[in-house]
Amino acid sequence: MIITETNGYSDKWIEARLKGILDRKKLTDVWKANGIKQNYEYAVLTNEIYQEWSGMKASEYKEYKNIRKESLRDNMTDVEVALANLGEIATRELAKKHKPYGLEENRKIAKKGGHVAKVAKEDMEKELGQSVVSRENALNYQYIDDNRLTENNKKELKENNNTEE
Repeated sequence: MIITETNGYSDKWIEARLKGILDRKKLTDVWKANGIKQNYEYAVLTNEIYQEWSGMKASEYKEYKNIRKESLRDNMTDVEVALANLGEIATRELAKKHKPYGLEENRKIAKKGGHVAKVAKEDMEKELGQSVVSRENALNYQYIDDNRLTENNKKELKENNNTEE
């Protein structure tokens, strides 16, 4: 994955995202050492972290942001990326300290790590007086349901894309 400013991301966002990728790798290494082997287990644990701090599973978060196949993290604000990273870093450090083994024990630790990010999120929201979980996606995707297009929309899309119906 290559992230560049030409894709609309700031240097600050890119730096945080790349650090998050490295931190995520460290977390999955800890999970692997703690008995997590199956892909679905990593997804369950990730959902536990997200659910705790954001109130949504990853799939619900993507729906909230109106994205489909795109990367959720690539469509988070810098604050959301920081909170996701904090939840994962806290989970990693808790797992290293408590040494859970297997899915259920790691799940409890993931929830605690997500809670660390939740407390930070709530503090920030209290100070700002607004939610930091945003519907915005980085590239402002807007999907169009072909069944709902008007003839004018179809003509405009055809002209813009130089395609035939």
